[in-house]
Formats: sequence, structure tokens, C-alpha cells
Amino acid sequence: MRGTRAERTSAAGSDRGMCKDQAREVGLAARALAWTRRAQQLVCDRIEPWEHGTVYRASRYPRYWTFNLVQVRDDPGLSVDALIEIADLALAGLEHRRIDFDSAPAAEPLRAELAARGFQSHTLVWMHFEGPRPDKAEIPVAEVPYDAVDALRIAWHQEEFPGQDASEFHAQAREIRLALGTRVLAVYEDSRPVAFAALDLGDDETEIGALYVLPEYRGQGRGTALTQAAILAAGDIEHLWICADDDGRPKQLYGRLGFRPALTTMEFLRVS
Repeated sequence: MRGTRAERTSAAGSDRGMCKDQAREVGLAARALAWTRRAQQLVCDRIEPWEHGTVYRASRYPRYWTFNLVQVRDDPGLSVDALIEIADLALAGLEHRRIDFDSAPAAEPLRAELAARGFQSHTLVWMHFEGPRPDKAEIPVAEVPYDAVDALRIAWHQEEFPGQDASEFHAQAREIRLALGTRVLAVYEDSRPVAFAALDLGDDETEIGALYVLPEYRGQGRGTALTQAAILAAGDIEHLWICADDDGRPKQLYGRLGFRPALTTMEFLRVS
């Protein structure tokens, strides 16, 4: 049965709206993906394509895993053995192996076997700020020099990798982040920082690239305040990003503050 003209017009308009929304989602995912590789393109001195992606190496910063990895663009159709062999060859001489999948669904079938081979995995959601902007942060937040929150960076790393000496990594990270113009925000208690966030700057986009609260101060609004302050500090930027673990509480927090998922990726890391 044919609908009335009004019904047909309404359906066509709805279809056009859906196509527009889908096109926007695809565009945002592509933009998020490009942003995730921006820092590598600026820092790495070896950028070499392979059949299913790109190998990134930064000779000056061997302990900074983010700049020494094998990126997998699509479903490679490879076994875990073959993928590890590629990573071993591409990252020879390094103490770690890192494999980043642009698509979490493409990586998921390999996850269990990679875990059995000693790889940690993280499913990450890249979120885009859609508003509304907050009027102010709920707790006082100050912009501080990069070195003011060194103790927090060390505490965060020890949470993730207990007992590991990360002094070389932190030195390399400091050099890179200062060169890239990273800004740092912090929350203080009794004259010491207990939480911080970093803003990684681009031409027309910015990422809230790190956000950490000491365990004993969590659940008291400091993460919310830092995110609000970072949104305000970013200014009238066209694209503001934040990244969260797919199964972590921060993802829900960022959603309440106006961020919407744009892309889901997966990282695998093994450290000797």
C-alpha cells in the first residue's frame, strides 16, 4: 500500500536525516583516527607503511611506547603468530611490543590469544565534546608548570606498572610534551597537587590527553572539576577530544559532561 504524499515526504526527510547523521559519525570517526596519529607523525623519525597499516618508530625515545608501535588499519586476516612476528621485526631492539588496532571489532578475535602470549589489552573510546560548556569548574583548578605534577605522573605509572623504573620514560615524555606545548591543570590539597589533567594542543583541535586523581581523593568531584576546567581552558576550539577505557567509570563521567563516543580502538602491549 502506498502512503500519502505527506507520509512519503516525512519518510524521505527522515531518511535524509539519518544519512546526514551517519555521514557525520563516519566523518568524526575518521577525524578522531587522524588525531590519534598526529603526535606520531610529528615525533617519529621512522614512519613505514606495511600491508595493513604503519610502523612508527622514534629513535630518540625508545621507552615511550606511544611512539614505537605497529598500527593495524583494518582486519589483517593474520594469525597471532604472524602478527607477533611482524611486531618483533618492526620493533626489534626495543624492550616492548605494542600493536594498535584502529578498529576494536577487528582486534577482538585476537584478544584472548594475545593475552595468553603476555600482551595486556586496552579498549579505548575516543570521545568528542558536543557541549554544553560548563560555567566554571566545581572545585578550584589551577594551571601549573609541567614539572609541578611529577609526583602524580610517577604514582600513576606505578599504579599501571608496579615496581617498574620509569625515570627514562618520564624524561622522554617531558621533552616531547614540552615541545608539543602541552598545558597542565591541577587540583591542590594542603599545598600539594592531588590530581592533574593535560591539554595536548593542535591547530583546530585539542585533546584532554591525561587525567589522573590520587586513589584516596577519587569519587569526590576532582575528576569532574578537572574535566570542566580543561573544557574551559581549551577555549572555542572546533574539536575537543578525550579518551577513556571502554569499561571504566571515566567514560560515564565524560558522557555526563558532554562528550560523545566517536571511535573505539584497541591497544596491545607487552613489556619485557
